[in-house]
Amino acid sequence: MDSESEYAESADDFSSRIVDILNCGALNVALGIGSKVGLFDALGDANEPLTVEALANITNLNPRVIREWMGIVVSGNIVEVHPGDCYSLPPHRTNFLCHKGGENNLATYCQEIPILTQCVYQDVVETFKTGSGIPYSKYAPFQDFMGQLADQKHQDSLLQTFLPSIDGMVDRLRDGNVRVMDVGCGQGLALSLLAQEFPNSSFVGIDLDEGSIAKAQEASKNLGNLSFVVLDATNIYEHEFAGSFDYVIAFDAIHDLCHPDKVLKGIRDALKPGGIFSMIDIKADSSINENKNHPMGPMLYTVSLMHCMQVAMVDGGRGLGMMWGRQQAISMLEEAGFQNIKELEIPNDGFNSHYMAEK
Repeated sequence: MDSESEYAESADDFSSRIVDILNCGALNVALGIGSKVGLFDALGDANEPLTVEALANITNLNPRVIREWMGIVVSGNIVEVHPGDCYSLPPHRTNFLCHKGGENNLATYCQEIPILTQCVYQDVVETFKTGSGIPYSKYAPFQDFMGQLADQKHQDSLLQTFLPSIDGMVDRLRDGNVRVMDVGCGQGLALSLLAQEFPNSSFVGIDLDEGSIAKAQEASKNLGNLSFVVLDATNIYEHEFAGSFDYVIAFDAIHDLCHPDKVLKGIRDALKPGGIFSMIDIKADSSINENKNHPMGPMLYTVSLMHCMQVAMVDGGRGLGMMWGRQQAISMLEEAGFQNIKELEIPNDGFNSHYMAEK
């Protein structure tokens, strides 16, 4: 029996697909660079096709390097070339490549894999032998990048769409005397936005990174209803938080933790009776087989392989990974003692699910 007859594709088909993968990998790098240095923004704002020299003048970048970059994005059918060596970005592509596209701008995400590769490529290779994980200290450039993405997302949607999607929460926060905790708060922008908008409620952010907490404290020093604590979320039990919060939030944080089961139990313990927990995490299934047709499966599994799973395996951690999925998420919430668990859609967010649960 011909081995090829067992599969829907021939060897030639697969060879062509590998070539496509090589080209798309190269394009990912070029799109990330174009987003970072402002080339797509300049092309998207132009009213007519631009020469390389004109683009160099607008962006204050080197024309020879721009020309080589143009070779990638033109041959990759991203940018159009016109007579006279002029270049343009078709209007229907601008929202996906330019910062003015807001949450539709996907070119920004093209920086993720190159930054991770820069940070930990060889370390990841070694973990295939050791299984020891990789500490957060190796990821400084990536953490800065992801922090910028998260901050922009909070500014665009936290008050505008996310909180209003939780029945009655805006009114409760506005009326006051609601105590809120953000687990894995980073530099604290989400809580700063909430503290400014709802001065009659109080907010506490916890994070294990001392540098992030120091920046959060400095940025919020004029907000009397907001405080930050350096605390490993695994140790919530050891802090005097028991039964003191009405609402706890965790934005894409639980899957990065070494001992998420202990953290979820600690969060439940920190809530008042009837308190609400919002866990925002990647929208996926728990089975690789169920995720095989996920529209961003390879990308998300790669980010997990290179970061999320790795940081969660340090010191014998569980290593959930980004794609732990809804079935495992709901099961772990149940095991932690939460009730009325719901998986909700987040307005204008195709990446994440909102798992809302009560104590």
